[in-house]
Amino acid sequence: MSKPKSAECVKVVVRCRPMNEKETADHHVGVVEMDVNKGVIAVKNINNPGDPPKTFTFDSVYDWNSKQRDLYDETFHDLVESVLQGFNGTIFAYGQTGTGKTFTMQGIKEDPELRGVIPNSFEQIFQHISRSQNQQYLVRASYLEIYQEDIRDLLSKDQSKRLDLKERPDTGIYVKDLSSFVTKSVKEIEHVMHVGNQNRSVGATNMNAHSSRSHAIFIVTVECSEIGVDNENHIRVGKLNMVDLAGSERQAKTGATGDRLKEATKINLSLSALSNVISALVDGKSTHIPYRDSKLTRLLQDSLGGNARTVMVANIGPASYNCDETLTTLRYANRAKNIKNKPKINEDPKDALLREFQDEIARLKNQLTSKGGPKKKKKRRQRRNKDGEIIEDDDDDDDQEGGGNDDDAEAYMAEQQSKLDEEKKAILNDTTLIAEVSFSTLKLGYLSCPSEKEKFLEELKEKGEKLMKEREMKDALSSKIKAMESKLLMGGRNIIDHTNEQQRALEQRRQEIAEQKRVEREIKQKLEEKEESAVELQETYASLQQEVDVKTKKLKKGENILQVELDMPNRTTRDYEGPTVAPRVQAALDAALQEEENIDIDGR
Repeated sequence: MSKPKSAECVKVVVRCRPMNEKETADHHVGVVEMDVNKGVIAVKNINNPGDPPKTFTFDSVYDWNSKQRDLYDETFHDLVESVLQGFNGTIFAYGQTGTGKTFTMQGIKEDPELRGVIPNSFEQIFQHISRSQNQQYLVRASYLEIYQEDIRDLLSKDQSKRLDLKERPDTGIYVKDLSSFVTKSVKEIEHVMHVGNQNRSVGATNMNAHSSRSHAIFIVTVECSEIGVDNENHIRVGKLNMVDLAGSERQAKTGATGDRLKEATKINLSLSALSNVISALVDGKSTHIPYRDSKLTRLLQDSLGGNARTVMVANIGPASYNCDETLTTLRYANRAKNIKNKPKINEDPKDALLREFQDEIARLKNQLTSKGGPKKKKKRRQRRNKDGEIIEDDDDDDDQEGGGNDDDAEAYMAEQQSKLDEEKKAILNDTTLIAEVSFSTLKLGYLSCPSEKEKFLEELKEKGEKLMKEREMKDALSSKIKAMESKLLMGGRNIIDHTNEQQRALEQRRQEIAEQKRVEREIKQKLEEKEESAVELQETYASLQQEVDVKTKKLKKGENILQVELDMPNRTTRDYEGPTVAPRVQAALDAALQEEENIDIDGR
């Protein structure tokens, strides 16, 4: 097993959609300002314009001009890559209804430039597999939604069925009876998602004509098998949860009544439970994390404070009338970035489906090559040849052991059929056998009994039928093996990378640019922190100096009072010289003061 990694924080990014036509027509103004280079968001206070804007800093921020591909390359690519290495990963979108969560997660399938996180992750997963060597993969997908605290399998034919959450000591929380489909290509897994989307619970609200009224989780499990340094087969399993949360909003704004009101109530309760979990995780004092307060938080237990790598994308709107909701989302996200997870690789899990596939394929192949079972003793039978002599033939029973592959099996079947054909021809051409048999039957008076020749032909017919059944059985076994093997993906064999070198170079360049942007953003954020610390230090000096000035003035007032001419008594005290400071301590103080004086206030 791999050693547990050190804790890492949940990565939080914020994306702001552009003003829409309705907001512009209603004369709403934008209150959100974003410094993309520094990862800083400022929200103006429309009620008190004189107040300074509320500012937040995140791992990265994306404004209304951001592109889907840039967002994916800079924020989600590395997480999906880690899933391919055997880590669990979670991506979830949070925010007010109508802020673009579903667009961020799914986008527009028909336009490559507008595809969202989920379809881009599909492309990355299967492209990675196509370029792999000496590794075998199994990819499967599941899709569920949490609607009014009920879990539904979006890929089930029976959409009325409700599923239960269970927990196992080794694998943690899981959904009992959740269907899982093995997929071999981007096209197949996209079809799975399309089927699930058609079953999602959506409804119109004042905020969004096609608002998602449920939390949806698309789960991709990637199992990888390869021979380790110990020459043993090892399997690692990565699971990617992609979560599209239902919108958070005040019910008064949504115009929710009836069913919409019930939905909104359940949505807000589960999001409140999620908020409580986040608060408890970052509090540091909480001994109990309330995961059990909702189905959503139980399913995200590994993703928040567990062993997964997690990215949260908070979606906001820029318009003034959503200022309160925007601030709520940003505060929510600001807390989430302090959650610490301890991701680890899932190695050789007991429930790996890939191992079950491999074992079943090996068993079927063994069954195919055994030609029906262990080698049995050959039967002997007697017959007369054309010269009238009694001879013994081997009864080539089909239960004998045979070759070791499809070609051997086919050759064996052809050989058996050829022997049957030759034997039948020999019997039909044996005229001595016919005459002798006829004389014997007449002499014994068995006129109605079949001839020996007919018996032999009947035996051959039965044997031919048996051989045909064996052939059909072997064909069925071969088909089953090929079907199962087709589900196991191997780069360069049954999944081929069709991208050319120019496209590969472009992808590589995109990743380099994304990494460069990330590093630059981190540097600017650190400089910003340094500048803020320097300003705070300067303000502290100013306040201390001000305090000194005030006290000096008070002393001077006191001196003026004392300077009134009076007959003063003789002095009986000495001047105060202060305590003696040890040289080592003084040197440390001097060094500390020197360092403070040398701080670069401008951060250059």
